[in-house]
Amino acid sequence: MGNQLTDMAPSAPSSFLPQLHTLHVVVVGLDSAGKTSLLYRLKLREFVETIPTKGFNTEKIKVPVGASRAVTFQVWDVGGQEKLRPLWKSYTRRTDGMVFVVDSAEPERMEEARVELHRISRTSENQGVPVLVLANKQDQDAALSASEVEKWLGLHELSAHTLHHVQGCSAVDGRGLQPGLEKLHEMIVKRKKMAKHSRNRKR
Repeated sequence: MGNQLTDMAPSAPSSFLPQLHTLHVVVVGLDSAGKTSLLYRLKLREFVETIPTKGFNTEKIKVPVGASRAVTFQVWDVGGQEKLRPLWKSYTRRTDGMVFVVDSAEPERMEEARVELHRISRTSENQGVPVLVLANKQDQDAALSASEVEKWLGLHELSAHTLHHVQGCSAVDGRGLQPGLEKLHEMIVKRKKMAKHSRNRKR
């Protein structure tokens, strides 16, 4: 299933374009982190009670960037149950950016999340793909802060070529999602510029 969908996914543009057409983004993370709720908060602007994702959900979402334009993200939300995690790499192949969602109110699962984040970000296909970590459930009193989540996940251990950012957010009230996606867009643009610069130097 994942491989078939990957063939449908748009490949990265061959050259940097200022207006950047649809960007391919994959949302992964442990089960019950709130990935699908975040997706539909972005799509519908409201909180939606969801059931565990057995395969994937996909939606096109327009995100305002700056004062005068919007970027379209084709977002793939993939189930996080342990048996589904080996399929993640089928969805992340050729992706422009990766969103890793964690339940920041569950510190006891942070080590499990760290292992899975490092595993998927270090696959050969994902070397250098920008990573936005969404520290979800900030509406709960027990939630770890974004800086605490960053330490727990060991983001400083990722490749020096992997741009990353941790954003506190909440699927319930929507806080943090807009700045998080703006940061992801900024990292994707920066990576494309760096890739273009590198290609030009080799000519």
